[in-house]
Amino acid sequence: MSERSPAPGGLGLVETLVNTLDLETGADSLDTEEGRAPLGLTQDDVPAARELRESLRATLLAHAGHPPHRAVTPLGELLAAVPLVVTVDPADGSAALAPAGEGSLTARVAAAVAQALVAGTWSRFKACEAADCHWAYYDRSPGGRGRWCSMQVCGARAKMRRYRAKDS
Repeated sequence: MSERSPAPGGLGLVETLVNTLDLETGADSLDTEEGRAPLGLTQDDVPAARELRESLRATLLAHAGHPPHRAVTPLGELLAAVPLVVTVDPADGSAALAPAGEGSLTARVAAAVAQALVAGTWSRFKACEAADCHWAYYDRSPGGRGRWCSMQVCGARAKMRRYRAKDS
């Protein structure tokens, strides 16, 4: 739904995962092989991916100052279950956190969250406040107070609802 540019760094992976579900239509791209392919998922991975997606959505809503959309497994519990290792590039000495082993989706998300924490971008990664949207977006507004994934769609709808409520 968003016309915003993609989230920076590894948050692009998280954004892709959260935005696999269109709350307005109910369409879930994890239901199709084509929708799972960008995330490297098989059909067997879908239940865990959905649980992770909704935990991420609740966390992104919290970043925007909103309560969870429903009861979910806390994101910290899901991420604590995956091991990460520190890698060091021998060429330039740069260090990073990376998934240990084969890198499940949860491990890749944990590494992306850690990278975003270090980069200072994690708290600007939010979910749209519109109840029929909750699309993930990266808030690039100067004050970090963005509320909607799209000012032209979700923002305009919210403002129109408020305007109409005044006339009632």
